[in-house]
Amino acid sequence: MATGQTDPRRRETILAATLDLIADEGVAGVSHRKIAARAGVPLGSMTYHFTGIDDLLREAFTGFAAHIVAVFERHLAPARTPEEAREAVTTLIHAVAEGPRRDLVLTQELYTLAARRPEYRTLTAAWMRSSRRLLEQHFSPPAARRLDALIEGLTLHGALDDTPPDRELTRTAVALITADP
Repeated sequence: MATGQTDPRRRETILAATLDLIADEGVAGVSHRKIAARAGVPLGSMTYHFTGIDDLLREAFTGFAAHIVAVFERHLAPARTPEEAREAVTTLIHAVAEGPRRDLVLTQELYTLAARRPEYRTLTAAWMRSSRRLLEQHFSPPAARRLDALIEGLTLHGALDDTPPDRELTRTAVALITADP
């Protein structure tokens, strides 16, 4: 029964449902109808809050990217020495690789969109710049760039390999990558 009042968090509910649906079915499985059903909102809410599916996807992935940057921040912020920063990166890699499968799938879905569509490349480029800025608080810009690539690669390997990643291998790779010539 309609009360004439709308849920003030409906927009956030729709965005969360969008990411959940993408994690389960991929971007190709996304539709306004499926998202509305998953969010438990009327279908009309979709066009009320978003101009279209691309607007919804961009906003959902922008929020997701901010979430991942916050994960980087939580791991890196406490580090005070280069050795603490290296250990923080090692822990970050394992936290992401061994963390929620949803985040790993969403990352790959965003990368796939970015490979095909410039507006998503802009989003991923901003995400990478934010991640590198956090890394540059502890490492030189070239080391931060190498480290960012290592994080992405080891995270992907961790997501796709049935064998859990070896923490000592990660620690060694981080030390090698961050050693400036």
